[in-house]
Amino acid sequence: MAENSFFRPASERDDSFKKFLWNSETGQFLGRTGASWFKIGVFYVIFYACLAGFFAVMLAIFYQTLDTISLPKYTPGGGGSILRNPAMGFRPLPRHENVESTLIWYNNGDNDDIKHWVKSLNDFMEPYEENNEKPADHVINCSETEPKSNQVCIFKSDWLADKCNKTENWGYSRDSPCIILKLNKMIRWTPEVYETIEELPPNMPQALKDHINKSMKENQGIIPKMIWVSCEGENPADQEYIGPIQYSPWQGFPAYYFPYMHIPGYLPPVVAVKFDKPSSNVLINIECRAWAKNINHDRQRRLGLVHFELLKD
Repeated sequence: MAENSFFRPASERDDSFKKFLWNSETGQFLGRTGASWFKIGVFYVIFYACLAGFFAVMLAIFYQTLDTISLPKYTPGGGGSILRNPAMGFRPLPRHENVESTLIWYNNGDNDDIKHWVKSLNDFMEPYEENNEKPADHVINCSETEPKSNQVCIFKSDWLADKCNKTENWGYSRDSPCIILKLNKMIRWTPEVYETIEELPPNMPQALKDHINKSMKENQGIIPKMIWVSCEGENPADQEYIGPIQYSPWQGFPAYYFPYMHIPGYLPPVVAVKFDKPSSNVLINIECRAWAKNINHDRQRRLGLVHFELLKD
């Protein structure tokens, strides 16, 4: 009957294990000679190289089936998407450590403190600066010419007025900070603009109604085709502290920039909102809304509007 290795003396078991690690008589390491280890190593290198190559080929074939040029089948404007209502965004964005915050908090007397806000706006507007020099041939001024199916409307950064530009640090080195507003891109979505004063909703701010009425008189009695924009303090105290507000280049987004059709070179229009001397050391809650007949407002889901806070030390 074979002797159970468990009952062997500890010294014999240690010798057996050491011999398994390195057998000086046969030149084996862990039960294999150097030649054996070399062969099995070459085998696995070739095996995993072939496996990685097969995966790369399959991935390349898969990417050939993707169409990044044509429009998707289901789009907001086509009626097949659950997205029906545009949302608004704003710049500058808060610092990375407060990425979920909507607070714009700065000290206009501290150049180091305003660097983040100025850089965020500069980075966002950089693509628009290229249109100031020599835009592509298919990028046209749509206020003069109606775009064709393969053309997009130009928007230039130098259209933004007063302190809302890079040379003025977007007003943050003074008492007039600027905020950039934009609408999120929605393929094939077209705004239904207001065509008569009677169509303006009752909850539209009176200041915006007055501006639309003035614009209509300046435009030979026709309301300009715009997605209108309004910004105001959310509460009575905020409205008191916010101060005068100016918009450029327009108080809204011209309708000829829509629909977005995924054409290269398209840049969405923006509105620069300048707050003239908002109160210092006071947290001001601000809400900006986009206005069109097919834009609904929902504070819970942030549809058709954007909220942020402004605090100037």
